[in-house]
Amino acid sequence: MSELLRLACRPRTLRTSACIALTVGSILNLVNQGDRLLGTMPIEWGRVLLNFLVPFCVASASAALNARERERE
Repeated sequence: MSELLRLACRPRTLRTSACIALTVGSILNLVNQGDRLLGTMPIEWGRVLLNFLVPFCVASASAALNARERERE
């Protein structure tokens, strides 16, 4: 597990995961809270955070697993 965490925390992985999270998270926020973002209803900030955090975690985990597999070959 610590090996995956090390691989996920590499600067290149973090940059790539952040870019993916910004793109996917923005789309998810528009889909999930578009009426709140464009209207007068209050924004649910917990959901905003999750809409960015989930793609970041998925991208980081995927990159770490892929890097570990490449290192083993």
